[in-house]
Amino acid sequence: MKNRTFRWLLLALALGVMVAPLAGCAVGVAKADVVKSDKARLQSPDAADVPDLVAGNTQFALDLYGVLYDKGANLFCSPYSISQALAMTYAGAKGATAQEMAQALAFTLPQERLHPAFNALDQVLASRGANVAKDQGERFSLHVTNALWGQQDYAFLPAFLDVLAENYGAGLRLLDLKGASDASRQTINRWVEEQTAEKIKDLLPEGSIDSLTRLVLTNAIYFNAGWKNPFQAQATQEGAFHLLDGSSVTVPMMRQGERMGYVAGQGWQAVELPYVGDELSMVVVLPAEGQFEAVARGLDAATLATMTQGLKPTDVALALPRFKFEAKAELKEALVKLGMAQAFSQDADFSGMTERPELYIDQVYHKAFVAVDEKGTEAAAATAVAMRVTAAPAEPKQVRVDRPFIFLIRDAETGAILFLGHVVNPAQ
Repeated sequence: MKNRTFRWLLLALALGVMVAPLAGCAVGVAKADVVKSDKARLQSPDAADVPDLVAGNTQFALDLYGVLYDKGANLFCSPYSISQALAMTYAGAKGATAQEMAQALAFTLPQERLHPAFNALDQVLASRGANVAKDQGERFSLHVTNALWGQQDYAFLPAFLDVLAENYGAGLRLLDLKGASDASRQTINRWVEEQTAEKIKDLLPEGSIDSLTRLVLTNAIYFNAGWKNPFQAQATQEGAFHLLDGSSVTVPMMRQGERMGYVAGQGWQAVELPYVGDELSMVVVLPAEGQFEAVARGLDAATLATMTQGLKPTDVALALPRFKFEAKAELKEALVKLGMAQAFSQDADFSGMTERPELYIDQVYHKAFVAVDEKGTEAAAATAVAMRVTAAPAEPKQVRVDRPFIFLIRDAETGAILFLGHVVNPAQ
C-alpha cells in the first residue's frame, strides 16, 4: 500500500454549499456564502443519451434492491438520488476506481456524455407538474437538488468543479470540516431538512464527519403529489394485512373502483396509479400468496419491463393499505458487493478532484421517507457521500393488497425510477 496520509470524502445525498472561493478557480458568488465555478449550468442539453442513462439507472436500481432486500423489514430508497450523488463523485474518479464505479452503477456512457445526460434528465424531471392546476388545489411538487461541501483550505481542481456546475447545478460551500466537524455536520443536516420539507432529518449521524473529512457531496429529492383519482376517505375501512410469518395486523385499507393500468403474470399482479398531470405514477406489484420472496428476488430489468409495458387500462377494484415509514442505510457494504470496492479503499484514485492522491470514500449515507394516503403520496430522500483524505366493462379485476408488496414511483415518459421499495408490514 502506498505510504500516504489519507483523508475521506463523505457522499451524502443532500445539497451542499460553500462559503469561500478556491485558489486558482474563477468563481461567481450567488449568495454571500455560496461559491461556484464560473461555469453556468448548461441549459437545454442534448437528451439523446437519456434512454441509455435511464436503462443503466434502472439496472442499478434493481441490483441495489437485490442487495438491500430484507424480507423482515419495510424497504424504501431513491435509486435516482443515489445514482446522481455517486455520478458527481464519479466525475473525479480515474483508472480502476472509475472502471469499478461505472460497472457497479451501470454507467454505460463515457464521462463526457454521462454528465450531460444526467443534466438533461434532471431538467426533464424539473418540468414535471408545470401544467398541473395548483390554483385549483391540485398537489404536485418534484424537486431534485445537488451541492458540495468542501474543506475551506483544501484545493479542488477547477475542471472537477466545472463538470458539477455545468451538469448538476452544484455549488461548493466551504466549511471548516476539519476544525468544526460536528458543527459542519449539523449545517449540512439542516440544509437537507430544508430541501426535503423537513422529512429527512439527521442524514449524517454523529461521528460521520471528523478531522479527516475533506468533501461531502449531497443530493436531495422531494416529491409530493395527489392521485389523479383520489381514494374516498369514507371508503377506507380497517382490514387485515397478512404478514410473511403467517400472522396479520389490522391497518386502514383504502378502496376504489377505477379504470387503471393492470397486468398479471406468473405469480403476480400489478396496477398503476397515476398522479395528477399523468406524468408520474406509482406501480404496485402484488405477488401471489407465498410468492413474495420469489418475485422480489427475481425482479430484474426484463421482468420490470414486462410489468410496465404490459399495463393496460382495466376496470379494477383495488384495496390498498395506507402506510408511512422512514428507511435509512449506510451503503458502503452494498456498493462493495456490487463491485466498487476500490473507491472505499486507500488505493482509490480520485485524482480528478484534486492533485493530491489521497481521497477515498468513507461512507455513503441514505435516508428516505414515504407516506401514502387517500389523497396521494409524499416521498423524500437524501444521499451523502463522504470522502476522507485519501478519501373492461366486464367484472373488474380484484386487486386486494393485503399481503407484502413491491412498489415504485417512476416518470411515465422516460421510465426513470425515482423511488423503489417494498412493504412487508404497513403497521411498522
